Amino acid sequence: MILTNDLAPFLVDEDSPIHAALKKISENKQRVIFVVNSDGMLTGSLTDGDFRRWVISQETPSLDTKVSEICNSNPRWAAHGTPLNEIQSKRNTDLDLIPLLDPRNRILALAVPRDETLHIENREISSSRPTYVIAEIGINHNGSLDTALRLIDSAAAAGADCIKFQLRDIDSTYRDASLGNEDLGAQYTLDLVRETQMARDDLIKAMNHIKEYDLTPLCTAWDIPSADFLHSYGIPAFKIASADLTNHELISHLTSFGLPLIQSTGMSTEEEIRQTVNLLKNHGAAFALLQCNSAYPSPYKDVHLRHMSRLQDIGDCVVGYSGHERGHHIAVAAVAMGANIIEKHITLDRNSRGNDHVVSLEPREFSQMVKEIRDVEIALGLDNPRVVNQGEALNRLSLSKSLVAARDLDVEHRISRMDIDVRSPGRGLQPNRLADLVGVCLPRPVKRGDFFYESDVSGARSQARSFSFPHTWGIPVRFHDWKELSSQSNPELLEFHLSYRDMEMDLGEVFSDELTHQLYVHSPDLFPDDHILDLASSDQVSWERSIAELQRVINLTRSMRRWFPQSADPVVIVSMGGSSKDGPLPFDARPELYERVFQAYERLDRDGVEIIAQTLPPYPWYLGGQRFCNLFVDPTETAGFSSEYGIPQCFDTAHQKLATNHLRISFSQAAEELLPYTRHLHLVDASGVDAEGLQIGEGEIDWKMLAAALKKQSKKPSLIPEIWQGHVDSGAAFWEALTLLEPMMGSE
Repeated sequence: MILTNDLAPFLVDEDSPIHAALKKISENKQRVIFVVNSDGMLTGSLTDGDFRRWVISQETPSLDTKVSEICNSNPRWAAHGTPLNEIQSKRNTDLDLIPLLDPRNRILALAVPRDETLHIENREISSSRPTYVIAEIGINHNGSLDTALRLIDSAAAAGADCIKFQLRDIDSTYRDASLGNEDLGAQYTLDLVRETQMARDDLIKAMNHIKEYDLTPLCTAWDIPSADFLHSYGIPAFKIASADLTNHELISHLTSFGLPLIQSTGMSTEEEIRQTVNLLKNHGAAFALLQCNSAYPSPYKDVHLRHMSRLQDIGDCVVGYSGHERGHHIAVAAVAMGANIIEKHITLDRNSRGNDHVVSLEPREFSQMVKEIRDVEIALGLDNPRVVNQGEALNRLSLSKSLVAARDLDVEHRISRMDIDVRSPGRGLQPNRLADLVGVCLPRPVKRGDFFYESDVSGARSQARSFSFPHTWGIPVRFHDWKELSSQSNPELLEFHLSYRDMEMDLGEVFSDELTHQLYVHSPDLFPDDHILDLASSDQVSWERSIAELQRVINLTRSMRRWFPQSADPVVIVSMGGSSKDGPLPFDARPELYERVFQAYERLDRDGVEIIAQTLPPYPWYLGGQRFCNLFVDPTETAGFSSEYGIPQCFDTAHQKLATNHLRISFSQAAEELLPYTRHLHLVDASGVDAEGLQIGEGEIDWKMLAAALKKQSKKPSLIPEIWQGHVDSGAAFWEALTLLEPMMGSE
């Protein structure tokens, strides 16, 4: 067990109504509240079990009843100062907290169950939470309040969670003889401390400034007078320096405050660490241990990050790393190895006098460290069973192999091993399914080189049929499969998804007869030489090429029009661009990029076609990897673009769901903003921030909400299902999607 003096979440006045007590029970998550009178004396306790029993016994229970009327008037308690092993014996399954009372029955502290979580203010520090990053200013302010404030500003901007100082009472910390009769190292340290000591009033101003950023002020107390001063200020936790790990008197004094403690373990033996851990546990302290090497700078060979796991075994507590080595990469590695706390020094100038400056990070470096820590936290992920993400799925399609027919096979043919080849790409059954395929009686005829699919093994294949929607509807097609897919159903539009190779094809080889469908064309995103279409590019060469390539798409669309005589002006769907490789662009750069897109749009010969902009995901997949999208992600910005420039939208539901998850706004809000500007819909599900292309109902989109919102629109946008790889297996995933959507959207 540990002791805490943070009593407010666990106490309620005896005259308070029951609903106030229940609110606290819910908030403190410990299933109990203690009832006190106006003098702070314990008069009872109320558990959630007590409340349930009371409710059952009442015919008309009122939550305005005073809590004193239903509480247990004889709760378990212990005298303040009782050894923890005795307190432990008083726990039972109904009550995990034990109040510790003074002789007047006032609650001075609570004994609570120990777990591997440390709570500092409103922040939970544990392996399941983001790393707690402490920016150690220490004495790097050089005694100047102005410098301290600048360092606080820099640390806050860099993303620190906590900013820490050091405080010494020199007369209490150093013996008189040290004023001039000590070794050179001690004399140097004392001289430096005297030069850099900040006035206490200034320290209070600095810590108050930290609070203005809603960050936690922390301080290392080097002696008992400093500890008392910091406690009187209201410091929420204490840091204990490595140098004081064996100072049991100071540590015992700090535990008396009932606050969380963070203990560094540099310059100490394992036996000394074990002794201090026993001391902390015996005093009921909530604490963390930091692996540390107290050389300035520390050689990498002496850092020993693996020792963190040993500290965790010794302390049964949160562990972290306090680094004094050069650079910040070791701190990032510590996070990957399980550190829940990272402490690094910050300075405005590493060339300043003093050992701390030498091992400190300047603001830009500290910011980079925090960014890389957050990246590593994301990369650590979960230990769940492995799944293939969308980027890998794209590469798997391109790079892996499939089972294909070695020769033409008739329907009801029983497949033998000789009927199967293994060939790229990976659009069909993976090679490890070969044994499942051998012996199957084919449900369809297959030509030599055709892929085998899951439906060939299972026999379950969504069948094409006629569909009815109040919207003009269709399917996505390619030049090589439009005839097969369109002949199976009654689509009113065909949306041709072009590749850059399609741009070179002879249209006379693609079309022969006139068609009755509406014509839509989806521009390629990728062109030869790895050129990604980007009408927002600040690179003039790339921008000019993007305009030229899109003009080629428009020209090709106009040429296709001759085979679609009943079509209105063909619609060209364009991912307008604005992505970046290494990270998102600054927010204030985006208006200029939208203007750049419109400038490119104005350069195009758009006669006879309608250009619409596709909404985009925050993390698009290009060239087998992930990029960062900056434009057409935020629905408010996207709607504003359409409103200002008069360019309609292709509302891609998967892209927008990923965007709203990323932005932490509701999908319904996005739909409300975008639907008035929506000319066309790509209907497809999504989850998380980058998993797109999912079948309807397999992701996170509320399709009933979207269908209801669409029914309110006076103008009905056209639509297609756009399930990833939906065209394979004769369009099975498209027909399944339309079958799922029709009951929701198929009638007014």
